[in-house]
Amino acid sequence: MSKIAAIYIRVSTDAQREEGYSIDAQKEMLTAYCVSKGIKCFEYYIDGGFSGSNIERPELKRLIGDVKEGKIGCVLVYKLDRLSRSQKDTLYLIEDVFNPYDVDFVSLNESMDTSTPLGRLMLGILSAFAQLERENIKERTSMGMKERVKEGYWMGGGRVPFGYDYDSKKGILVPNQDAETVRKVYELYLGGYSTNAIARMVGLSYERLARQILKRKTNAGFIVYKGEEFLGKHKPIISLETYERAMQKMSERSGKFKGDAQNLLTGLVKCGVCGAKMRYHKWGKQGYKLVCYSKDKSKPHLVKDPDCTNNGIWADELENVVKEDLFSLGIKSTKTKFDNEKSVIDILKENEKKLSDKLKRLYSLYAEAEDEILKESIKEIKINLDSIQKQIKREEKERVISKRNNEIKKQLSTLRETWKYLTPKEKRNIIESCVSEIVVADDNAEIYYKF
Repeated sequence: MSKIAAIYIRVSTDAQREEGYSIDAQKEMLTAYCVSKGIKCFEYYIDGGFSGSNIERPELKRLIGDVKEGKIGCVLVYKLDRLSRSQKDTLYLIEDVFNPYDVDFVSLNESMDTSTPLGRLMLGILSAFAQLERENIKERTSMGMKERVKEGYWMGGGRVPFGYDYDSKKGILVPNQDAETVRKVYELYLGGYSTNAIARMVGLSYERLARQILKRKTNAGFIVYKGEEFLGKHKPIISLETYERAMQKMSERSGKFKGDAQNLLTGLVKCGVCGAKMRYHKWGKQGYKLVCYSKDKSKPHLVKDPDCTNNGIWADELENVVKEDLFSLGIKSTKTKFDNEKSVIDILKENEKKLSDKLKRLYSLYAEAEDEILKESIKEIKINLDSIQKQIKREEKERVISKRNNEIKKQLSTLRETWKYLTPKEKRNIIESCVSEIVVADDNAEIYYKF
C-alpha cells in the first residue's frame, strides 16, 4: 500500500485568519509545496476552532491513528505551532508517534524536514532545550520539596504511610485508626514472630506490608527523603528505640540464614577441629549429618584443612541438644541495672546539661571580653562534654542490648510449651536470635549464646 502525505491545518481564532493562518492560506502554501516536490497523494486533516495548547483535537487524533496504521509517509504543517503550541507535545508527536513509524515531518516556516540531516539536527536541538527545561523544573521542584521536608512537613498527600492520614492544611501526617496495628506489628516482631505470621495475626492483606511497616522510620517520627533523614513534625507511633531494636533484629535474622527453614542450624555450626563451617549433608536413608566444609572438594574456598579428621554429627541429634539447652535457660532474672529509679544514663544526661549550660555562659563572657583563662576553661569543658556524650551513647547501646536479651529470655521461659505450635521458620528465627555459634568436634558440641 502506497503511503500518502498528511497535510495538517489548524486555526483556533478569527484573528489568525487575519495573520495569514487561515485554512485556505495554509492549504494553498502546503499544496504548492507538495506539487513542487512531486507529491501527488496527499490528504487534508483540518482542525478549525481548536487551541494548540493540547493534542485533544479530532483531526489530529485521526492523523495519529492513520500514522499507526501505516497509511502516512510524511506529515506537513505550515508552522510548528500549527501542530502544537507546546514544545513537549510537539516533541512527543515527532519522537513518539512519527519517528517509530518512519514518518517524516516537514514545517515550511521553520524549514524543518526530518528526512534531511539539517532537519534532524534542528529536531535534536529542540529536544535538547526541552530536556533542559524538564530537568530545570524537576530540580526546582526537588529543591522545594527538600526544604519542605527539612522543616518537618510531609512530602504531600500521595503514598501516605500505613497508620497515618495526611492533614493537607497543616502539611503533616496524623496517626489514624491503623496506628494501633502498627504498634502491634513491632510488638509481635520483637516477640519473635515472623512477618508472615504477623500479617495473618493482625489482618494485613500480605506479608510484605508487615515488613514495609517495620522498615518505615516515619513511624518513629522521621521523614526519609532521597536517602536523607529529617525529624518530622508529625506524632510518632512508636519510639525510636523500638524502631532501632526492630531493625537490629531484622538484620540478625537476614544476615546469616538464606537456606531451608527446615534446617534449623544452617550457618551457625563451625568445625571444632579445623575451624571451617559445617553444612547439612544427606546421609543415605539415615537422614542428615552436619559435615565439615573442608571435606567438600567442590568448594575449595571454604576448605580450611583438607585433612580434617572431624567425622561430623547427626543433624537431628544436634538440633535436639540445642533445643533442650534453650528450654533449660528459661528466665532467671529480668531485673537489670536500668531498672533502678535513677539510671546511669539519667545521671550522665544531667551532667551533660550542666556542662552545656556552663559552656554557653562562658561563651557569653568570652564574647564580651576575650580572656585566656576563659578560653582554657571552654576547652576543658568541651573535652569533658565530649567524653560524657560518648558515655551516654555507650550506655544507650548497652540498654538496647540488655532489653533485647531480656525479651529473648522471657520468650525462652515459655518456649517448651509453644515450640510445637511454631513454624520451622519461626523456630529458626528464635534459634538465630539466641545462638552466636555452635562448635562441633565429632560428637562433642559447645553452644555459644549472644547473651
